[in-house]
Amino acid sequence: MSATVTGEPSTPTPRPGFLRRLWERFGHLVHELGKFGIVGIIAFIVDLILFNIALAVLDMESLTAKVFSTAIAASVAFVGNRFWTWRHRARSNLAREYVLYFVLNAIGLGFSLITLAISHYGLGSVWPVFQTPVVDNISANFIGAAMGTTFRFWSYRRWVFLNPAVQPDTQRVPAVVTESE
Repeated sequence: MSATVTGEPSTPTPRPGFLRRLWERFGHLVHELGKFGIVGIIAFIVDLILFNIALAVLDMESLTAKVFSTAIAASVAFVGNRFWTWRHRARSNLAREYVLYFVLNAIGLGFSLITLAISHYGLGSVWPVFQTPVVDNISANFIGAAMGTTFRFWSYRRWVFLNPAVQPDTQRVPAVVTESE
């Protein structure tokens, strides 16, 4: 133990505990995941309502109804994610972010469409109960959405809403060279 300027023994600085170190390392991710979840819940509600309106009122086919509802819900989610979830991240071109967001969203939609098709058309051809709106909602809006959401969170962080250190090459501005006298 060493002494302070006043001659009193100093106490060693305690090393932060495991939970504190864990929070310091992953706290930002927890915040992003929480915001992503809130935006996702809002988009999920929009998706669920529009999917059921498309099935019951507009009399759309199941897969078409899912594409319709997801396209609108994805627009809602884009605004929430760009301007709230990842507002602290560097901005690149809005058109680039929007196009890339929807390409990745289409891949995420694929998870819902695959589970819906397997349920409605695959299992539904054997057991008609799998062709009901309740089962369509479970397969597309819960099972498929859970798989798609995991993919979307990872891919949006990686390719759409970039860290300042990871900017696309198209965003670099050439340095201006001036003569010093």
